[in-house]
Amino acid sequence: MSVTETYIQETEDDRVARWRLEQLTRAGYEETAALVLADLVDVDLHLAVDLVRQGCPSDTALRILL
Repeated sequence: MSVTETYIQETEDDRVARWRLEQLTRAGYEETAALVLADLVDVDLHLAVDLVRQGCPSDTALRILL
């Protein structure tokens, strides 16, 4: 199999984490905070997004959520 034929198969968990990351960065989280939160499925995404959209700095929101 050539390099061009090789691909990485994305799992459902990977797709969910990628989608969460997109939502968090779109809401205004800095990349590092978004990466941390995206992998923590026990953190409520809607709460995380609402905190930042209502003016909470992303580093403060991260501390609240963790």
